[in-house]
Amino acid sequence: MNTISITLVFFFLFVYNYQAVSAAPEQMVTLVDFRNESKVQERFGNQSFRMERKTIDLEQGWDYMQTGITKLKRILEGLPEPQFDSEQYMMLYTTIYNMCTQKPPHDYSQQLYDKYREAFEEYINSTVLPALKEKHDEYMLRELVKRWSNHKVMVRWLSRFFYYLDRYFIARRSLPPLNEVGLTCFRDRVYNELHSKVKDAVIALVDKEREGEQIDRALLKNVLDIYVEIGMGQMERYEADFESFMLLDSASYYSRKASSWIQEDSCPDYMLKSEECLKKERERVAHYLHSSSEPKLVEKVQHELLVVYANQLLEKEHSGCRALLRDDKVDDLSRMYRLYHKIAKGLEPVANIFKQHVTAEGNALVQQAEDTATNQAANIASVQEQVKTVSMFLLVKMLSNLVIHVFFLCFQVLIRKVIELHDKYMVYVVECFQSHTLFHKALKEAFEIFCNKTVAGSSSAELLATFCDNILKKGGSEKLSDEAIEDTLEKVVKLLAYISDKDLFAEFYRKKLARRLLFDRSANDDHERSILTKLKQQCGGQFTSKMEGMVTDLTLARENQTSFEEYLGNNPAANPGIDLTVTVLTTGFWPSYKSFDINLPSEMVKCVEVFKGFYETKTKHRKLTWIYSLGTCHLNGKFDHKPIELVVSTYQAAVLLLFNTTDKLSYNDILTQLNLSHEDLVRLLHSLSCARYKILTKEPSTKTVSQTDSFEFNAKFTDRMRRIKIPLPPVDERKKVVEDVDKDRRYAIDAAIVRIMKSRKVLGHQQLVSECVEQLSRMFKPDIKAIKKRMEDLITRDYLERDKENPNMFRYLA
Repeated sequence: MNTISITLVFFFLFVYNYQAVSAAPEQMVTLVDFRNESKVQERFGNQSFRMERKTIDLEQGWDYMQTGITKLKRILEGLPEPQFDSEQYMMLYTTIYNMCTQKPPHDYSQQLYDKYREAFEEYINSTVLPALKEKHDEYMLRELVKRWSNHKVMVRWLSRFFYYLDRYFIARRSLPPLNEVGLTCFRDRVYNELHSKVKDAVIALVDKEREGEQIDRALLKNVLDIYVEIGMGQMERYEADFESFMLLDSASYYSRKASSWIQEDSCPDYMLKSEECLKKERERVAHYLHSSSEPKLVEKVQHELLVVYANQLLEKEHSGCRALLRDDKVDDLSRMYRLYHKIAKGLEPVANIFKQHVTAEGNALVQQAEDTATNQAANIASVQEQVKTVSMFLLVKMLSNLVIHVFFLCFQVLIRKVIELHDKYMVYVVECFQSHTLFHKALKEAFEIFCNKTVAGSSSAELLATFCDNILKKGGSEKLSDEAIEDTLEKVVKLLAYISDKDLFAEFYRKKLARRLLFDRSANDDHERSILTKLKQQCGGQFTSKMEGMVTDLTLARENQTSFEEYLGNNPAANPGIDLTVTVLTTGFWPSYKSFDINLPSEMVKCVEVFKGFYETKTKHRKLTWIYSLGTCHLNGKFDHKPIELVVSTYQAAVLLLFNTTDKLSYNDILTQLNLSHEDLVRLLHSLSCARYKILTKEPSTKTVSQTDSFEFNAKFTDRMRRIKIPLPPVDERKKVVEDVDKDRRYAIDAAIVRIMKSRKVLGHQQLVSECVEQLSRMFKPDIKAIKKRMEDLITRDYLERDKENPNMFRYLA
């Protein structure tokens, strides 16, 4: 038995159930590992395995292999050819095996390795290339896909026929494996010659699809897979030979489209087309381009459609970004964000336009309020000038009050509109611009610009505090439900974030809070605590510590009053005979109030002494300072027509009680008995003798109070009401508040400088100023000149010293 027949015996012993090879190129034969010599020897013994075998010449063996290769080619070409059966397949493998395992010089492994390559080259040159060259465009692509598919089948089959080479010879010599050699032949002979034409044909089909024509996407997918597969694990071929050209063509295509659309279409229409183009390009990637092309292709399309014409698109006169904001085109603004947010710095011009638009609307609101206030001031000045000649003082007073009310309403409307503006554009930021930090920053900067402007001499901090006061006090013009009040307070606190002078707001708010608490004008304690909680969250605990102390003080004061009433009930002899309510406050929490030693009438002195006696029973370590300017008295006025209850201040009551013992007093008599200043006494006497309620009559009967006037009780006074409140002329506290804040700022700057220098020891002038501004900016925007002035003051007080060699360097003196 010869060698071939022995091998066949081995084959049929192992693969007796082997199925015939199909003629279809895609159907592969499953190889059984019958080539493991150790297993063969184990089964048949060394003697039978090492039988003498006949040597096969190279030409003889290769001629036999050619018959198999020719048969395979005919099957691939679709020519009539019977299928490979198991015996033919095994004979082909055995021939290669025997030719590779013969003793030298008859070991033809290297020659067979070379002929393996030559078989592919011959087939490509004689059949594949001519078939491809005679076709063009889409037909060439279809032929290429077919030939590539056939080639891969041929590689798989031949690599199995020559499998022994792959397993032993190639592994020992470190040569390219058979599969790689087969693919390399196609790359070198077919791909390198045709890839340029193929690329052009593919790009032409892509452009046709962009113009709306139907194309065979599956064909393009198969063609582009060749670029990927021919790289054998690397993307260099796909990127260099196709992708780079495709990207250039795409850029050119969309550049032409963009130049036309930017002239013809509105901004919304242009964005719709751009969004649709980007969507279709992503679909192309999904259908036939390689996934790695998506970011590059999208970037090219974005650049040509959105980056190149960004300014023209956003600045379009009647449809650009400003027009979209003006006309509330929410959908178009959302689309603009979607298109530009993935482009590097693409949102910056949009955010800048957004900032400018919001700033312009805010400035318009401020200017409108300013114009209204100016017009009202001009009207009252005109009326005052006219009535001077008619001596209609009462009319002027009424008009003045009316204008003040109009001013107040004007400022209330301004704050309301600013809140509405903030609500509107915060919705834009959240919904249209997806809460992007650029737009939050733009909104913040825009509101900081117009929220820190003064209106008719009033700062934004004062207006905001007044607005809060109107909401929280009884009888305010804002009639809102509890939920609406909470919502409004939340929005006010958000606006406060844009105010640079937060300390000024705190002081104005504290003044107004004190009035609400002390005069029982607060509508709801829960709302008072609620806004303090919101302010604390926004500005920190230090910001609200005094205000929280004020609210706590009122709670303790009520308990203290209850104890005082119990004390009076238990000590009837101590009862002064007058209903007395005293509110004990902590000095550090409350605003500073003007206090001086007035000579109280005896009735009031007894009240004061009684309360002092009660308070000393509770504590002897605290000193009471009486603030009479905040007191209120209820007096029963016995007039000729009817008795009337008078609600007056403590000072007004002290003046009126003087007339219980005498009918007439001069200005100087009142001044001496009460020990008041001229300024305060003039205000008091004016309110009682020259205003609406003339409880006192004055001689001479003029509209002003002078030191030569005399006063007597007006027994003939009457009013339709049985209870009247006599107000004092209002005092403008704005100047004092500003002065107090400036004083506190000086202390804050001093503390910041010392704190910085204590930790740094030595610091340059510019850096010290910068760090000081940074530390203080949470509460107010410090003036650079003020900082320099405080630095000089600290030098004179030996906290700092200048460096002798460098005057711009400062040292901390421990």
